[in-house]
Amino acid sequence: MSPEVTAELAAGVLTVTFRRPERRNALTWDMYEGLVAACERADADPEVRALVVRGEGGRAFAAGTDIGQFRAFTSGADGVAYERRVTAVLDRVRAVGVPTVAAVAGYCVGGGLGIACAADLRIATPGSRFGVPIARTLGNCLSARTLDLMVEALGRPLTADLLLTARMLETAEAARVPGFLHAVVDDLDAGLDALTGRLTTGAPLTIWATKRLLDDRSADDTAVVDRVYGSTDFRTTVAGFGQGGTPSWTGT
Repeated sequence: MSPEVTAELAAGVLTVTFRRPERRNALTWDMYEGLVAACERADADPEVRALVVRGEGGRAFAAGTDIGQFRAFTSGADGVAYERRVTAVLDRVRAVGVPTVAAVAGYCVGGGLGIACAADLRIATPGSRFGVPIARTLGNCLSARTLDLMVEALGRPLTADLLLTARMLETAEAARVPGFLHAVVDDLDAGLDALTGRLTTGAPLTIWATKRLLDDRSADDTAVVDRVYGSTDFRTTVAGFGQGGTPSWTGT
């Protein structure tokens, strides 16, 4: 981790914070790499039950990739390599085995919106803004995979609208997009506590299987279903169902 991105674990939640508030948390390669490292940690540490990504300062989640990352580009091949690198980061966020949450306050733009779309759930404060206004700023483009994640989260018509017109999506409009925002909250910390409280107390294997199969619904699900139904958690909770009390999940 660099000073520009930190990861802190508390109560089962690994919180990744982008820390460049003076630049609206514009993303450097160190920040992208720090996010990937946090994803690796989330999958390696059994104490992690949820991963949250947020930006410091309240003005931005992440205002896209820092323009300085592009100044050394000399050819289209540099752009191809860049988009592949960003795609790898977004795919790593998507592949995390525990639930992922993008907590948005302020601008969520470009690569920041890509990260938010790669997360499982998103919450936002009123006044936040979402978009990829590259048709009026840099004149670059997104990879097919990044577009795919946006289409999945926002739908094709709205994704086309945002990119072709280069307009920004306000929180109120974003909240009307089915499934895009889990909640709009005045207090981001309180909203996160409520959401992660539910995520970290659910059945770990149910959550793992749901994430695994949602991302590859055409896959052979035999091994996944076998693991869940063959687990100690399932047998124990079936045996005790109706007797009161809260299940004590072990993830085995």
